[in-house]
Amino acid sequence: MPLVAKIGPSILNADLSDLASESQRLLDNGADYLHLDVMDGHFVPNLTFGHSLVKCLRRKIKDTPFETHMMVTNPQQWIQNMADAGVNLYTFHVEPVCQSDIPEICRQIQEAGMKVGLAVKPGTGVETVQQYIDLADVVLVMTVEPGFGGQAFMRDMMPKVRWLREHYPNLNIEVDGGVGPETIEYCAKAGANMIVSGTALIEANNQKEVINLLRSMVQTYSKPNTNF
Repeated sequence: MPLVAKIGPSILNADLSDLASESQRLLDNGADYLHLDVMDGHFVPNLTFGHSLVKCLRRKIKDTPFETHMMVTNPQQWIQNMADAGVNLYTFHVEPVCQSDIPEICRQIQEAGMKVGLAVKPGTGVETVQQYIDLADVVLVMTVEPGFGGQAFMRDMMPKVRWLREHYPNLNIEVDGGVGPETIEYCAKAGANMIVSGTALIEANNQKEVINLLRSMVQTYSKPNTNF
């Protein structure tokens, strides 16, 4: 079977006053999951929302997978709260935590009933997460500096994706930042199968068309594996 292409809109630049409706519209147009950017104002210079908003959104959208992208200094602090809010995939950055703590954080996430995502900033090499990949369900390669939406795509991050795909053919590899119709081919060709798209998708005149394009590009370049 080919790698599964999954399209996850980032709602960072959506209308937060009407978030449930905006999210449902994205799902109706073919999105597979919602990518929720949680920022604490410390790890990144921006502040967004926390588990209370996620819990409210879950009351409205009951079955869709939620990924929280935890751009926070202390990811351990929010594990249980996010699990209680209905999060399915808890993706945290490896940069602010001690390397020796990563296995324990992964264990806590799993025990809370969520899947584990490991995220790396543009300046962080994939070798930083290599020894922990067996503990993860997803590795997220940032293609912008985390903290704000609408940044330009960093094509020079693609060697990270390519290395991960070559060494871990069955791994879910996610890209996030500046991804849209003009940049998706770089991501798909390198081997990403989970595509986070924010501004390019939220502001699209035809969201369904954009989602279909992103998905078809991933499927074009996906390689066979037996675990999906």
